Amino acid sequence: MIIQRRSGDRGHVEAGWLDSRHSFSFGHYYDPAWMGFGVLRVINEDRVAPGAGFPTHGHANMEILSYVLEGALAHKDSSGGGGVIRPGELQWMGAGHGVEHSEFNASDSEPVHFLQIWLQPDRVNAAPAYAQRDASPASTDRWNLLASADGEAGSIAIRQDARLLEARLGAGNALQHPLDPGRRYWLHLARGQASARVGDSGHALAAGDALGISAESARLDLSADADATLLLFDLPG
Repeated sequence: MIIQRRSGDRGHVEAGWLDSRHSFSFGHYYDPAWMGFGVLRVINEDRVAPGAGFPTHGHANMEILSYVLEGALAHKDSSGGGGVIRPGELQWMGAGHGVEHSEFNASDSEPVHFLQIWLQPDRVNAAPAYAQRDASPASTDRWNLLASADGEAGSIAIRQDARLLEARLGAGNALQHPLDPGRRYWLHLARGQASARVGDSGHALAAGDALGISAESARLDLSADADATLLLFDLPG
């Protein structure tokens, strides 16, 4: 089964200092058809004005990843984690039994554009934890593993049987990924334009578009119509 989520159909919240697109129900945006995809619960694409941000607030029992596309995001939390996240970096906060944190645009002059991603953990009430790593690929036009359950290949170790892969494809280049029919996959196009094909099903994707794939054994074939950044979530079935 393949479902398509168009960028323009996502939930939209605008608050002056914040412009946010929600792939799944979140906050004041509620759509029973889009409550999440397996353990993937949130993908919010946020643009935050200079100097603005989210004041201290709490989370529990959620794996939270922040992926910066443009600008710089300042993070601070009650577990002792903190720092500035810039393009090419990934941050993980395991909320565990409870953590408070804040996120602000680290610049007084430039906006910050980032994705906030939530996954349900495979355990509850663990100790809060934090990690940040350089997500810049060693090479383009290939999959780069950013997060995994066991910290494979230097990726951030998260508390779920899930893998987050990134690919940066140059215009005209192609990439594939095998599909396990017992798992789910969510493909999110963060930037650019691309074409995706699973068996006989082809899809043209623009920035912000996504595909949800489940119970499919055919290969995922991708090609970039313009320079593209793709995120692929490999999730338990």
